[in-house]
Amino acid sequence: MSKKQRKYREHWYSGITDAIRMYIPGNSIYHTMPARRARIGTLFILPFIIGFIFFMINPLILSMRMSLSEVRLVPGSGFTMTWNNFSNYHYAMATDPNFNQYLVDEIGRMGINTIATIVMSFVIAVILNQKFKGRIFCRIIFFLPVILSSGVLPGIESSNEFYNMMSDIGNTVQNSSGINISQTLQNLLQVSGVASQVFKVVFDMIDAIYDIIMASGIQIIVFLSGLQSISPSLYEAADVEGCSAWESFWKITFPMVSPLLLVNTIYTIIDFFMKNDNRVMERINTVMYGVQLNFGVASAMSWIYFGVALVFIGISTFIITRTVKSYE
Repeated sequence: MSKKQRKYREHWYSGITDAIRMYIPGNSIYHTMPARRARIGTLFILPFIIGFIFFMINPLILSMRMSLSEVRLVPGSGFTMTWNNFSNYHYAMATDPNFNQYLVDEIGRMGINTIATIVMSFVIAVILNQKFKGRIFCRIIFFLPVILSSGVLPGIESSNEFYNMMSDIGNTVQNSSGINISQTLQNLLQVSGVASQVFKVVFDMIDAIYDIIMASGIQIIVFLSGLQSISPSLYEAADVEGCSAWESFWKITFPMVSPLLLVNTIYTIIDFFMKNDNRVMERINTVMYGVQLNFGVASAMSWIYFGVALVFIGISTFIITRTVKSYE
């Protein structure tokens, strides 16, 4: 083992030891401020930890077993599982006609929507942090999508006959007129050959503006809390030094809030992967509850989808943690 590897292992062991000592009374680390913050944070997430242990571990283990087995439903007595190694995963990745295509499409849509959501939520948070009349009312308006998207609005969209009728009328009028401004401009740019791929991404963001706004409520609040924690004395000192508002934004505002990019990015990725209108989720539900009733293949698809989400969270964490700075 090289000296560098030995040093890294000692540092890793030391970090784990210090993390454990934060929760054990009678040592020097227990009374430090980071230890107190760690214990307070643990108390906040303790309900989730308890719920995960008692309600999530058993279904996760059962789902993993199903993904590696052939599941047969037995009327009146539940189901039986026969071990088949990775046959369900092979079927999901190599045989299913739609899963791979849906997975690739949703990954691309996730990347576009995540970037657009982070940028829009940060811009809106900066605007809402300014002092103007009706600021509280505007903050309420931008937080409403969080409440509506929790179940109220999707239910209205799916079950409200008047809403469906108006939507059908709008689609009929658009189709009868034969004019789609977004698609027409996109076709013109593609014909001209001017950065067609870039403009395609931009128009995809424009077409998804409704979904982006609906998914920005929590991110706005997180960015807004970070903006409000910045000391006004920093801006006063920058103003004395002759910095413009643009320079103060890039030298003070963005660096101080940048650590929150990681939190919002992870939240946005997870939120997107769990959306009800996600075609991968729809495919999994179809395989599980549709005509096939194939719980083994559906479980394998779910674990593949979960693995893809973890990979993108890991990539985002790796990139963001090396490009932003943390400030105390």
